[in-house]
Amino acid sequence: MRYFHFRFVSVVQYTYTCKSQFPRMASSVRHEFLDIDGSVLEGGGQILRNAATLSCLLNQPIRVQKIRAGRDKPGLRAQHLTGLQLVSEICGGKLENGAVGSTEVTFIPGKVKAGAYKADTKTAGSICLLMQAAVPCCFFSDGEVHMSLIGGTNAEMAPQIDYILMVFRPIAARFGLHFEGEIKRRGFFPKGGGEVHVKVSPSPGLRGITMTEQGSVTRIFGLSFVAGVLPKKVAHIMAECATGVIKEHYRGVPIQIEVHKETEGIGVGCGIIVVAETSTGCLLAGSALGKKGKPAERVGQEAGDMLINNLFNGGCVDEFLQDQLIVLMAVAEGKSEILCGPLSLHTETAIHVASLMTKAKFEVQKLTKNSTIIKCEGIGLKSTDNS
Repeated sequence: MRYFHFRFVSVVQYTYTCKSQFPRMASSVRHEFLDIDGSVLEGGGQILRNAATLSCLLNQPIRVQKIRAGRDKPGLRAQHLTGLQLVSEICGGKLENGAVGSTEVTFIPGKVKAGAYKADTKTAGSICLLMQAAVPCCFFSDGEVHMSLIGGTNAEMAPQIDYILMVFRPIAARFGLHFEGEIKRRGFFPKGGGEVHVKVSPSPGLRGITMTEQGSVTRIFGLSFVAGVLPKKVAHIMAECATGVIKEHYRGVPIQIEVHKETEGIGVGCGIIVVAETSTGCLLAGSALGKKGKPAERVGQEAGDMLINNLFNGGCVDEFLQDQLIVLMAVAEGKSEILCGPLSLHTETAIHVASLMTKAKFEVQKLTKNSTIIKCEGIGLKSTDNS
């Protein structure tokens, strides 16, 4: 059994003096900043995203130092900066030292307001990573929050937009976080230019959930798509190969993979996602993206293999969902308990940041080499707590 304890916590006080043209009306506001080391564990953008989200929810000013210190190009990249700026705009916050290459930022959150917001990575940077930071911030808003997000919809090193909508969205709804997403057009590396419209509904607070029984697979569904000059036949090949892999292990389970030719996309790309739904309401997925020189057969096989491996681990969530649930578990009311496969470094990082900022109690129990239970007693954050 593993417990997570974090000792390197410091709170630093800064005083900002707001001077008006009338000296007697000058005022001083004291902010206690929570210092966060951006180089620990995963040491990348996830620390920034999780910290910004929780800063907004908790109304806790933060200072993140050593941002991406161990990477080839340390500091903020355009995508990270866009995410921080989006969160800051949504809550009327104050972001200091926000520039590409910056290795330290401070953020003073405000209160999330309903309205329409827009963010553009101006690259093929992942829209899904913008959503990871911004969507959970919005459930304490005073009304619906609408976002128009521009960038890459299906990017390497990040979940595909289809995964966020097919897997994360319904599981988040079980916590009480409700949002909708509409893909206006897909965007691929290197151009980006994809656009997704997101609507987040307000909530008074989240509730803990228990997912400890995988159950039996009842159906498998998914999407195989192509965009640009690629023929629809490529999407059919990916779907057929993924189906073949799955049928070797799940004969008799209905499989329905939609094949789609994207007509509004920016750039050339293809990909596939396959999702297994179980009798206990679990959703586990496998996905893959195509690229130049990579046969469509291999793309489909990769997605099928990933799904099978996730199912064989026996967990209720797959490798990409486990870390995305940590923030929700930390702020929810009551106990959450999630059975998953091997604990990922991203999940360890998410637990580190959530424990540091919320003081929620996490317990990680390794059952077998490929099976882990994550337990959390959430802090029961309510909309009135950060007002």
